[in-house]
Amino acid sequence: MASLNTLARVLVAAAPVLLGGCGEGGLTLAEREAVASLSLAALGAVPPSVSNKVADDPGSAALGEALFFDTRLSANGAVACATCHDPQRQFQDDLPRAQALGTGPRRTMPLAGLAWNLFFFWDGRKDSLWSQALEPLENPLEHGLTRTGVVRLVARHHRAGYEAAFGPLPALAVLPAAAGPFGTAAERAAWAGLDETARRAVNGAFANVGKAIAAFERTIPPVKTRFDRYAAALARGEPPEGDAAFSDLEREGLRLFVGSANCLECHNGPRFTDDHFHNTGVADDPQAPAGRERAGAIARLLADPFNCQGDFSDAAEGDCAELRFMLRDGPELERAVKTPSLRGVALRAPYMHAGQIATLEAVVEHYANAPTSPAGTSELRPVRLTERGKAALVAFLKTLN
Repeated sequence: MASLNTLARVLVAAAPVLLGGCGEGGLTLAEREAVASLSLAALGAVPPSVSNKVADDPGSAALGEALFFDTRLSANGAVACATCHDPQRQFQDDLPRAQALGTGPRRTMPLAGLAWNLFFFWDGRKDSLWSQALEPLENPLEHGLTRTGVVRLVARHHRAGYEAAFGPLPALAVLPAAAGPFGTAAERAAWAGLDETARRAVNGAFANVGKAIAAFERTIPPVKTRFDRYAAALARGEPPEGDAAFSDLEREGLRLFVGSANCLECHNGPRFTDDHFHNTGVADDPQAPAGRERAGAIARLLADPFNCQGDFSDAAEGDCAELRFMLRDGPELERAVKTPSLRGVALRAPYMHAGQIATLEAVVEHYANAPTSPAGTSELRPVRLTERGKAALVAFLKTLN
C-alpha cells in the first residue's frame, strides 16, 4: 500500500509535465517560465554605475533629492525635476508632452527602475542617468539655466551637501552669472570668454550635480504589482489567492502577452523592456514631428563630453561596454525609439513618445494592425486578435499597476 501511495504522489506531482507542462489556469511550463522571467523577483540587485563614483552614496543621494525638488533650479524659480517627474504620478506627468518653462517635444518617462537602464531619452542620446539629468537644466523649454548659473545656485543653496560629496566648488568670483555652451548669444559669448581651466572646473561641478541627482533617482525602485504577487504564488507552487488571483480574462491576456501577441519581443524582463530601440510605425504628432530618433542620436551621444568615456566620467579604461559596442548605424535605427517599461502602464495615458495614442485599447489596436511607418520600416507584424483577445491583453496590462 505504501508503494501505491508513493506512486500516486509522484503522478500528482508529475501531472503538469505529463499533460504538456500545464499548471495553474492551464499555463504551460514555458508560460510559467516566462512569468518568472517577468517577475520583480528576477530583477536582481541594483547594478553599479561605472561612470558615477557616488551613485550609491547616501549623502550624495540626499543632495540629489534636495536638487530634484528645488524649484530654484530654474530660470523662473518655479520648475523642478519633480515638475515633470511627479512622485504622485509614477514620477511622470500624465501629459502628452512635458510641460515646464515651455512644452517639450516628447512624453515624460517614469523614473522607477532606471538604475537598470542602459540609454536615456526616447532616442537614447545619453548613456547614463547622471548625464541625462544634466540636459534639462540647460534646455530653454525645461529649466532654462546656464552652466555657470547652475553652479552658482548650488553654491548658494546646497554648498554644504555638495562639498561633503565632491569637495570644493569652483571659485565663483571668476564665473559670469550666466554662461554656457547653449543659451543666448551673450551667454555663449561669456562661456567662450572663460579660459579652459575655468570651463573645465564648471563642467566638473555641473557633472557632479547630475551625479547627485542620479544617486537619488537610483533609489526609486519598481513597485510590486498584482502580477508580481501572482508570479510569486506560481513560483511557490501555490494557487494565487486574494488580489493575486487572476480572472479568466487576465490569464488569457497573460498567455497572449507571452505567446502569440509577440509582446515579449520588446517588453521582456522584470521591467518589461528590452532597453533597445524600435520603429513601431507610430504616426507623427503634428505639434511634435519626429526626427530620425535613434538614427539621429548616435553622433550626438558619441560627441557628448559627459558620456561614459568623457573627461567627467568616473569609468575606468575598459568600462563603458554599452557605449563602445552599441549599434551605430543601420536602417533599423531610423525613427526607432526606446521601449518603455510597461509597469504601471494602465495609469499613464496617453501613450507613445509624444502621446499620440489616447488609450490602452487603441495601443493594442495599433500593434494588432501594424500600420506602415511614416519613415523607415516598422518592425511590427500584424497580429490576429479577437475582440476578446484585445480586451484580455488590456486586462492583463492592468495587473501591472
